[in-house]
Formats: sequence, structure tokens, C-alpha cells
Amino acid sequence: MSVVVITGTSTGIGLESALHFARKGHAVYAGVRNPETANELTRAVVEEHLPVTPVTIDVNDDASVQLGVEDVLRRAGRIDVLVNNAGISCSGATEEVPLATARQVFETNYFGAIRMTQAVLPTMRAQRSGAVINVTSLAGRVAMAAHGHYTASKHALEAASEALAQEVYAFNIRVAIVEPGVILTPIFAKGKQAAEDHPPTPVYADHLRRLRMFFQKQLQQPTSPTVVAEAIEHAVTTDRPQLRYLVGEDARIIAKGRRQTTDEEWVATGRPMTDDEYCDVMCRRYGVDLYR
Repeated sequence: MSVVVITGTSTGIGLESALHFARKGHAVYAGVRNPETANELTRAVVEEHLPVTPVTIDVNDDASVQLGVEDVLRRAGRIDVLVNNAGISCSGATEEVPLATARQVFETNYFGAIRMTQAVLPTMRAQRSGAVINVTSLAGRVAMAAHGHYTASKHALEAASEALAQEVYAFNIRVAIVEPGVILTPIFAKGKQAAEDHPPTPVYADHLRRLRMFFQKQLQQPTSPTVVAEAIEHAVTTDRPQLRYLVGEDARIIAKGRRQTTDEEWVATGRPMTDDEYCDVMCRRYGVDLYR
């Protein structure tokens, strides 16, 4: 079976992916910044006797990534699959989010994935096989007001993934982008706290409120992280690989609605209007009641 390295496995998609691959019999190396805080992962591994080894990896730190990858290679001798899942959220108007916060988002969501990829690729090239799965988001396709920096980090990773897929094709290395919609994970609670640390001014308050309306509605019937884990495994194992995989009905509906909306219509969504008017516009656009 494969040797699988997954980042950000303390909670959410990363945790479920580590458990899912291990239950399938793969040797999983679960990247966490601090193994002592990965309580849920540790408990599941012990209770189910799963082949999961926690590895200390902080994707924001060059030395931590290099040491973590070297640790895996010393133990397993190879790396067949890298799942770049570690990420943080951020909401707020482009003008008002501090640049330090925007840099932090890019450091984790974009450079963290690139840092891991650069560390693993020499081994995969030598093997002439492997898979790099980058977990982005619906936000990798659709940019909404008050979500600019987070969206930009996911757009950037998607662009890099598309280029990477071409670059490593000759080495029999597969690259795939997994794009979840709204998933019930702690990332939203962390994003809410970050927004509270930098509350919006009245200038952009309407945009942030509408973004929260969207997420609150979707969180009433969220997609399970397990579904994302299954999609990641499919992207690794299918004999008919794709570059992109949308995950969740909400992701498919919204991506389709965005494709059918002109850029000018999309920009005009930011015009002054009541919340009821906004809901009507969005409901007509997607053909489903997303907000009420």
C-alpha cells in the first residue's frame, strides 16, 4: 500500500483524510504542528489500531518541513502521496484586513503547500511516481466580497497546481485540486475569531454580513469532512484522473451559477441593496434558496 503524507491533521478534513487512508490500509504520516494537541487523531489511532504515525510538521517553517519529510523517508523509504491540506481562514474587506494577516494567510495556504511540494518532489521524481493533492476550496473558483485575501490564496494555489501538473507529468506524478464547498470544520470558528479581532468599519459591513449569511445557511446542512476525504482518495486512486474535483452539492451549484454569470453581473452584486434584495438576486442566480 501507499505511503501517504497529509498536513493539517489535527482536525477537520486533514483528520478525516488521515483516518480514511489508514482504514484503507495505507501507511499514513499525519503532519501536525504539535503532536501533543492532536488528541482526536491519537484517540482514533489507538482505538482502531490504525497505521498512522504523527509527524511534527509546521508548513510555515522551512526547517520543520525538511525535518518532517526526512523523518518520513527515514521510516518509510518513500512517499507516494502528499495531501496539502493545512490552511487557515480569513474574512474582511480587502482594504481593511491588515497586511500582516493577509501575509499569514498566504504563508500557510499557498507557501505552506509549495514548501511541502518542493520538499517531496525530488523523491517522487526519483521514484517516477506519486500524487500531490492540493486541497483548496470553492473559493479557488469563486471570489466573494469580504473574502478577498483567503480567496486570493486559494486562486494562487490552483494556478500553481495547474502549472505543476504539466511540469511533473513526464515523471508519472499526478496533481489534483480538491475544492470543497462549506464543510463543517473548525476553520470557520477560527475565521470568525480572526474577523472579530479586526471588526469591519461601516464602510464594508454589508459585505461581511452577507458573507456570514451565506456561511451560516450552508452550515445548516454542511458537507461532512469524510466526503472530502473520500474525494481525495478517489483523486489518488482513480484510473481516470481529473485536475479539479468540486466536493459538496453547494460547491457544484455555486460554481455553476458563477459560470453562468457574467463578470459585470458578478461585480454588480456589490451594489447597494437591502438584504432581501440581495437574497432574491442570489436565489435567482443559483436556482436554490441559499439564504433564507
